[in-house]
Amino acid sequence: MRSRSQNDLSTLTSWRMSPGWLKLALVALLLLGILFRFVSLDGKIYWHDEAYTSLRAAGYLGSEVDEALFQNQIVAAPSLQQFQTIKPGSTVADTVRSLAVDVPQHPPLYFVMARFWMQWFGGSVAASRSLAAVISLLSLPAMYVLGAELFQSRLAGAIAAVLLALSPFDILFAETSRQYSLQTFLIILSSWLLLRAARQRYRWLWGLYALTVAAGLYTQPLIVLTWIAHGLYLLGRCAAEPARGTFARLKHGSRWQPLWGYGVAMAIAALLFAPWLWVFVTNVGQVVATSSWTSSTMGLDRLAKFWLLSFTSLFIDLDFGFDNPMTFLLRLPFLVLILGGCYRVCRRTSLPVWLFILTMGVVPFILIALPDLILGGQRSAITRYLNPCFPAIQLVVAYWLTQDFVLSKAQGRRWVLPVLLTASIVSNTMSSMATSWWSKDLSYPNDKIISHLNQAQPTVLISDVGDTFTNRGDLLGLSHDLENGVFLLLLTQPPDLSAIDLATEERSLFVFRPSADLANLLESQGTLSPMADSGGNLWAFEPQDS
Repeated sequence: MRSRSQNDLSTLTSWRMSPGWLKLALVALLLLGILFRFVSLDGKIYWHDEAYTSLRAAGYLGSEVDEALFQNQIVAAPSLQQFQTIKPGSTVADTVRSLAVDVPQHPPLYFVMARFWMQWFGGSVAASRSLAAVISLLSLPAMYVLGAELFQSRLAGAIAAVLLALSPFDILFAETSRQYSLQTFLIILSSWLLLRAARQRYRWLWGLYALTVAAGLYTQPLIVLTWIAHGLYLLGRCAAEPARGTFARLKHGSRWQPLWGYGVAMAIAALLFAPWLWVFVTNVGQVVATSSWTSSTMGLDRLAKFWLLSFTSLFIDLDFGFDNPMTFLLRLPFLVLILGGCYRVCRRTSLPVWLFILTMGVVPFILIALPDLILGGQRSAITRYLNPCFPAIQLVVAYWLTQDFVLSKAQGRRWVLPVLLTASIVSNTMSSMATSWWSKDLSYPNDKIISHLNQAQPTVLISDVGDTFTNRGDLLGLSHDLENGVFLLLLTQPPDLSAIDLATEERSLFVFRPSADLANLLESQGTLSPMADSGGNLWAFEPQDS
């Protein structure tokens, strides 16, 4: 039995009854979270995926880059920047075509927005990332109204918005030139619209919900996990309601009416998304080719570590390294906080509230983790893929903090909120001063590679097609920070070194992520030595006759 009704709790945790200092503190923390999103937009390396955002928005195909660059010729590294700005004579149709041909699993909404942003503000690192940062600001009021609607408490909504504002994960991807901040906003907005439409039952709310769902589908396909969770929530909520009499049905409609509204909204969204769904289906071979890396098998123990890192990164993220014991010891209290919040929500709130939280947080995780456990894979180990689960976790913790901070007679519990916020602020401060972070994935050591190459000027960096998709993206990303004295020798496959006599080359020679063929060819002509801190991606080359 719950100790208090939901209405009692919402009255005691109202914004109006909150102390003035708490209101001022929450506003200050909200502003601090906004500041963190913009303070170092160009501080970190422009990584592989971001370079592809600029490439797609600019209207280039990957094959156009290969035909221009991988031609056994030496080019200045900054010349690659031509593929990070708008292609001359191109239109929005070229941006859409680039995605449809090369990566149909990425719908065009964010990339079209990025194209217009690039036209207005240029293609610099800060300009490109500022779009994601600005979009992330929309999530803050959306989270506030969602928390207030769900818990019937403006204070709970305000704390949820502050947790989102200071979330290390959300800030990290708010300053990343990808579609994830837009995905977060649409998840939160659609969830609020669903709750409002289910409660007020206005058709125009279902219409807005349908448009938001369609926008989400055109942003990132994995957002469909949220829509599945919404459907299961409505099914459970409607089934739990008692059957209504004739008069109640005439006045309020059938208890199944919200489910019908959801079904119609889904049908409208599916029709709106049909054109890109056709693109996806007709190019499924390309989808498999560019996504095959996610199917690599990963052990359960390693998956569990990644899950812990992913879910706790909403509150603490110090990037101490995956195998450092301190990484996990520092995060365990935050895992307890999440699990405790889930317990509190299930014990103290009504069925429509806890059912919404559980379906929104658990269903997407199960749907993405289960295939990894049964068939093998590592999709659930990719933190950004779990984004559909994260707003629910922030809401759970916000609810627990609201209750303990305002209602608890045990003063000792009130330290939880300050400690949690301090952990987030310290994490964001460290991240803002870093030149790379775990979110850069395969590009993580590129800041060290850039430092090696710039310090050794004049330099020739040798690379080949190899894993074309990976090498192309990283070379484009590196070009944002490489100086004029760094040159690239980009080779075809199989590699051909006849265009240059390496033995007489007076510039420092390095090799970036060579294919097996290129490595064998170079080793027949000299010595390859791995560079420290490069993750095995950069090698120094000494010709035999130098």
